[in-house]
Amino acid sequence: MKKNVIGIRFQPVGKKYYFDPQDETYESGDKIVVETVRGMELAEVIEPDKVLVDDPLSNTIKPVLRRANKDDIQAFEDNQNAVPEILESTQSLIQKNDLEMKLLNASYTLDRSKLLIEFYADGRVDFRHLVKDLAHQFRTRIELKQVGSRDSAKHLGGIGPCGLILCCNTFLGEFDSVSIKMAKNQNLALNPVNISGLCGKLLCCLRYEDDMYTEGRKGMPKEHSIVQTQDGSGKVLSMNILERTVRVYIEKKGVHTVSVDDIIKTRDTQ
Repeated sequence: MKKNVIGIRFQPVGKKYYFDPQDETYESGDKIVVETVRGMELAEVIEPDKVLVDDPLSNTIKPVLRRANKDDIQAFEDNQNAVPEILESTQSLIQKNDLEMKLLNASYTLDRSKLLIEFYADGRVDFRHLVKDLAHQFRTRIELKQVGSRDSAKHLGGIGPCGLILCCNTFLGEFDSVSIKMAKNQNLALNPVNISGLCGKLLCCLRYEDDMYTEGRKGMPKEHSIVQTQDGSGKVLSMNILERTVRVYIEKKGVHTVSVDDIIKTRDTQ
């Protein structure tokens, strides 16, 4: 089964979602109105032509309601302009309720039928009284959403250890899984300070080069294996995957750097 869809996002560096264009033609950058679990929202088209083939989720994809008109865009801008005041009032109510939470963002649905407020906290937070105060303050349905440390860093931004603005704050729409195995695969020192981002989690960029290092390891001897070289037999101490060389300890001759192409044969140690 094939289904034509378009890719959209609700925030400049947000997650991509698919919607049914309903036989309409849209271009990248077009503004549209869609119905989500939160309510009506304005979105931007980022992938105007996509075909899903035999996708089990294709039957659950919602239709685009309409192309955004001037009133929709004005309503969206008014909602955006209201955010600073919302955040200021919400922060006062957080302090009033003596809650340990870091306020991150607030956003209305297009018709202001719901107000979503996102926050970060180390543990669970009982915000029942805060919700009541917010509903009384803003006279609409309130949804409080606790997000993780990665989403918190995405909202707040900052400079990564590379000296550049955080990837999640500039172009990374979704968070991929990152494991300590990737750091090991790239021969990185497993010092948490060196391989963790501002969010305290493993650096997202560990995934970027993991496939290259995995491919580069093919044909290379394992560490601690025994290799036969032109200078004799020795144990592999370490490897440089990018240069395709290994450091080999040869008894009575010391440590030698050997090209993988110059290794005659390899034997794994037990």
